[in-house]
Amino acid sequence: MLKKLPVLKESAQLRYFTFFYLYIMQGIPSGFALTAVANYLAAKGVSSHAIGTFVAIVGIPWIIQFIWGPIIDRYQFSVIGHRKHWVVLTQVMAFFASLSLLLVHDPVSQLTLMSVVFFIHSNFASVQDASVDAIAISIVPDAERGRVNAFMRGGYLMGIAVGSAGLSTVLHYYGFFYAALVQSALLLILTALTFLIRLDSTDGYIPSFRFRKSVKAEHEMLGNPKLKWLFKQLYTGITANQSLQTFGAIALVYTCLSIFIRSFSFHLIHNLHWADNAVSVLQGGWGTFATLIVTIGGGVIADKMGPAKLQLRVMLGICLFLVLFNSFGAMWFHKVFTISGLLLWNFADPMFSVAAMPVLMALCLKKVEGSQFTAYMAMVNFCDVMGSYLSGWAMTYTTAPVIGVTCGCLIFLVVFVKILNMPREAKPSMLYKFRGI
Repeated sequence: MLKKLPVLKESAQLRYFTFFYLYIMQGIPSGFALTAVANYLAAKGVSSHAIGTFVAIVGIPWIIQFIWGPIIDRYQFSVIGHRKHWVVLTQVMAFFASLSLLLVHDPVSQLTLMSVVFFIHSNFASVQDASVDAIAISIVPDAERGRVNAFMRGGYLMGIAVGSAGLSTVLHYYGFFYAALVQSALLLILTALTFLIRLDSTDGYIPSFRFRKSVKAEHEMLGNPKLKWLFKQLYTGITANQSLQTFGAIALVYTCLSIFIRSFSFHLIHNLHWADNAVSVLQGGWGTFATLIVTIGGGVIADKMGPAKLQLRVMLGICLFLVLFNSFGAMWFHKVFTISGLLLWNFADPMFSVAAMPVLMALCLKKVEGSQFTAYMAMVNFCDVMGSYLSGWAMTYTTAPVIGVTCGCLIFLVVFVKILNMPREAKPSMLYKFRGI
C-alpha cells in the first residue's frame, strides 16, 4: 500500500509539500528559542548581553554546520533514500533533545541548563537541515528552485509562527514545561511523516544489511565520493572570486537583518514596556499567512525574472524601509505605527531568502552541491548569530533607531557596489528599473 504513494523525484507537488513541512519542523524550535524564550527572558529583566549570549549559544551548531555537509555527502547512500537516513536519524535525536527541555523548570534561574539543552538540540537540527538541503539541491530541477526555496522559507516562517506566537502563548499561560512538551509532540508527529515519504520508487522503508558485497561496493563507489576530494572541491567552490563576492553581499544583508530585529524587539520590551508575548505574536503570528502568500509569489517571480534581479530589488526595498522607519524612531510609542512597521518587516527576510538562495545554489559545483550549499547556510546562520550578539553589545552604547539606520546605510552601500560592478551595458537598464519601483 505504501509503495503506491508518489515519490519526490517524480512529483513536483510532493516536493513542494515535503520541503514545506520539513522547514516547518525546523522553524518551530527556532521560533520557540530565539523569539518566544528570548522575549520571555527580556520581560523577566535578563540583560540584553545575556540574551544575546543565549541566542549565540543556541546558534553555534548552525555555524559549524559546514562540517556535516561533506560527511553527509560521503555517506549518502541508503536503501531508504540517499541522505534520508541522516534526516530520519537526526529528527529522532532532536525529538529526544526537545524532551530534555522538560528538565527546565525556571528558564531564568536555569538559563545555563536551558542553553545547554537547546545547544544539544541545535546540533541534531543542524545536521537535519544540512541533509534536507543536500536532498533538495540534488533532486529539484533548476526551473523549480525559486518556488521550492519559497516553500522552504514559507514553511520555516510557518514554523517560526508556531514556535514564537503559538508556544509563547503556551509559555505565557501554562508555563515552560507545557510549551516544551507541545514542541516535542509536534516534532514527533512530523518525524513519523518523514518516515513515510520516499525519494525514489526503488527506495524501501526499512534499512537492510543483506546486500551482496559487489552490489554494495558498486553503490558506494557511485554514490559516496572520497572525503578528501569533497573537502578539496568544497574549498575550491567557496573561495572562487564570484562566490566570495556574491556571498559577501548576501552575508552582510543577513547580518544587518539580525542586528535590527533583535535591537528593535529589545527596545519594544525594555524601553516601551510592551508585553513579551505581544511582541512574539506580532513577530511570528499576525500576518504569517499573508507573508506566506507573498513568499510563494516571490518564488514564482524569482523563477521568471531571475533571482539575481529580484535580489537587488529586495535589498533596495529593505534599505529604504530601515532608513525611513528608524528615522521616525521617535514615533515608535504610537502602537499603530510600530505594529505596521513590524508586520511589514516580516516580509523582509523571507523575500530576501527567496531571491538569495537560488543565487547561492547556482554557485554550487557539481557533486559537492550539497556540501557547498550547506557551507553557505552555515555562514548565513553565523551571520544571524553574530547579528544577535552584536545587537546585544550595540544596545549598551546606542539606541535601536540609530542601529536600524546604520544597517540600512550598510545595505545601500552593498546595492551601490553591486550596481557599479555590473557590466556597463546592464547599468542603465537596471538603474532605470530601480527608478520605476
